[in-house]
Amino acid sequence: MDNFIGILNNTNLEANFNSLCKNRPVYMLPFASRYRLVDVCISNMVNNGIKTVAIYTGEKIRSTMDHLSDGKPWNLNSRFQGLFLYPPITQELSIERLGDLADFYSTLSFLETTKEENVMVQDSNVIFMKDLDDAYKKFIETGADILLMYVKQSDNTGEYVNTDKLHLDQQGYVTNIGINLGTETEFNMYINTLFIKKEVLIKLIKESVEKGNASSLKDAIIKNKNTLNIMSYAIDGFVEIIKDARTYFHANLSLLDMNNFNELFINNGRVMTKTKDEPSTIYRDYPEVENSLIANGCEIEGDVENSIIFRGVKIGKNAIVKNSIIMQKTIIEEGAVVVNSIIDKYSVVEKEVSLVGSVNQPYIVGKSEVAEKE
Repeated sequence: MDNFIGILNNTNLEANFNSLCKNRPVYMLPFASRYRLVDVCISNMVNNGIKTVAIYTGEKIRSTMDHLSDGKPWNLNSRFQGLFLYPPITQELSIERLGDLADFYSTLSFLETTKEENVMVQDSNVIFMKDLDDAYKKFIETGADILLMYVKQSDNTGEYVNTDKLHLDQQGYVTNIGINLGTETEFNMYINTLFIKKEVLIKLIKESVEKGNASSLKDAIIKNKNTLNIMSYAIDGFVEIIKDARTYFHANLSLLDMNNFNELFINNGRVMTKTKDEPSTIYRDYPEVENSLIANGCEIEGDVENSIIFRGVKIGKNAIVKNSIIMQKTIIEEGAVVVNSIIDKYSVVEKEVSLVGSVNQPYIVGKSEVAEKE
């Protein structure tokens, strides 16, 4: 897939994450005890042979610049190819009217001057690691203009109502993109990831902006479905679409299932990230630690169960952390109880404080906040 550009599309979903995205975009949320969501997205593209990756950053760019820098951890720091960061340009085009087409239009010169002939576009909140060689072969051999990726999603509880649904013919060609209303127990859930010929993408962008008849790239594809050759490809296994605090919470904790962890981090290539040197984690006085991901540099004296613990966290004596995400450099003081919670980095949960959320509505403590006993 070295004939592909990779584009990570910003989702502008920060409002769904409460304080977690006050100062960071969704794709920069910490993940799996030492990574960011964007690390998985970039690594998946690079592992599939893509050498040019563009990211539509959104307005909250500071953490993005700090973490991604020149792209060296992903070998994207070459002279002519590599990593390209594009903040939004709102003076010329209304994002409210054009959606992500504003970002695509603002980078037309980039698309037109790169030598690659195809583009992989992925929403930056979609998490999976897959060998996409079969998808690439299907895209090339069928002569498709576009290939949309989906998962066969079971939905007996209505959890996936209002997600995008692909309608396919018997040969697997896409006839339309609709909305899942929960009328079927299994449906083709579009995961906002696609292959597209670069010339087709450029034409769609220009025509849609000029006519003003589309509010997003997806909308432009739908409006041109009768003139485009749109193929589909089913992705199997671990795929997470992180659209709010609840799905972010579940996606992290799902990695405590070894099958999910192996599929994301072992079986389909390495996930690369910015390196930080930390000493080994210290476990004092034999705390009970069970089924958890714990990064380096921590000091653990209390009990930890079914949790994701990031670098440099301190958990005090007789503290209990269960079914929770504890981010970098957070301090859980002696006797504190944290259950079904997300504690952002540099925060403090003071002595004897109890924070208890629920599986579908985790308790959230924002960055650098102090949870005090009332």
